[in-house]
Amino acid sequence: MKKVLIGITIFILIAVIVIILLLKNKKEEVVVEPVEQELQDTIKIVVNETELIVNLEDNRTKKALLEKLDDGDIIINAQDYSNFEKVGDLGFNLPRSDKYIKTEPGDVILYSGNQIVLFYGTNTWNYTKIGKINITGEELKSILGDGDITYTITK
Repeated sequence: MKKVLIGITIFILIAVIVIILLLKNKKEEVVVEPVEQELQDTIKIVVNETELIVNLEDNRTKKALLEKLDDGDIIINAQDYSNFEKVGDLGFNLPRSDKYIKTEPGDVILYSGNQIVLFYGTNTWNYTKIGKINITGEELKSILGDGDITYTITK
């Protein structure tokens, strides 16, 4: 009987040692959750070698515009309209979430889904706001000049 108890004890000790070794060598499984890429908060508008920083709104228009800019810079030919804004065709559509708003100088606006508007004055209409250039209307008007212009939107 003593031999049986010694055998059982040795068996239990060996089993415990094996379990400890297995647990010690067990690799932890690491689960990596996909992280949504954070979008940048600014873009640049370059007019006559002057860089204007646009602080972007947090909306689906921003996301779509940034995706378009991944393909390269966007060149806009804009016309002056009513001496308070420069309006240019994007050449493509962006998603809209129009609201009846009063624009301010420096607002960068999407109009009709395919036109971009730089406001150096004010207006009230249904627009989707893309972002804001922190500059006065007079400063922006001075940079944009009179008449038609060409500018570049870039990251």
